Amino acid sequence: MKKKINKILVLIVSIFAIYSFTKTYKIDAKQAKYNVPSADYFASVPQEVEPDLFFDTPSTGKSFIGFKEALAFKESQGKYNRINTLGYLGKYQFGKGTLKRFKIYDTAEFLKNPELQENAFLALCSVNKWILQRDIKRFVGKRINGIKITESGILAAAHLAGAGNVKTYLRSYGQVSFEDAYGTNIEYYIKKFAGYDTSFIEANRHPVL
Repeated sequence: MKKKINKILVLIVSIFAIYSFTKTYKIDAKQAKYNVPSADYFASVPQEVEPDLFFDTPSTGKSFIGFKEALAFKESQGKYNRINTLGYLGKYQFGKGTLKRFKIYDTAEFLKNPELQENAFLALCSVNKWILQRDIKRFVGKRINGIKITESGILAAAHLAGAGNVKTYLRSYGQVSFEDAYGTNIEYYIKKFAGYDTSFIEANRHPVL
């Protein structure tokens, strides 16, 4: 009789131990979920800062038009009057310093002038292609960090980070990179905007608008 009672007690203790272990595990798992930022955390971002939403870029092929429209969509969703929180302007998000290079000083007028914005974008591509012409010849077709390097990817990255930073990235074989204030890096642009036909762009140190 004693043996039966002992077996029953052992069984009860075992069941209780298993139950306690399972219960503790479940509690720990639930607590771990609280390490994820709450919705209020993300809502604290200023309203003017637009999140990096994953919209599908309008398909316009792999031509130069496709290149500039895809880049514009990433920069501003193609809106000529867009100003971001850092003061970058227009469809292609120009900085004031870049605009001064092309003798554009009236930013209010720039925002209202689509033709001027398009001309400024082409001019900047021409300057960047001139600055990076040796690197384009040297690196196009190669892979850096698993990413195939193309001319359009290089020019897109130069629009994001500046030609000098792209040159540093390429010549360091990806060991030195760059991120903008919103966390977008050179490699993202090189990969996203690869394979467009930018042969139309003329390398020119002093393009005329």
